[in-house]
Amino acid sequence: MFVFNNDVIPTDCEPGVTRKILTHSDELMMCEITFKKGARGNTHSHPHLQITYIAKGSFEFTIDGETRIVKQGDSVYMPSDAVHGVVALEDGILVDVFNPAREDFLKK
Repeated sequence: MFVFNNDVIPTDCEPGVTRKILTHSDELMMCEITFKKGARGNTHSHPHLQITYIAKGSFEFTIDGETRIVKQGDSVYMPSDAVHGVVALEDGILVDVFNPAREDFLKK
């Protein structure tokens, strides 16, 4: 029921990017993604619904060909199979919520 951030070991993703799986069920997952300035979340798509909250910093998001700058306090929605990627314009943290849970993250 409770997950304490300090107890979660981050996983390396792309260069300058780490991910913590904060908590999850079969239907829902929340992750904290930490970026160094200039780091990229490479362009990809997945069948999961995704909502991202910008907890810290600013980012350039591209979703299905549309690019916008988002900053702390903003949020972004990625529909199922949307092609999306991100670039950190400064050090930052994203909180990603997925439905259903990303089983591919759990296997790593």
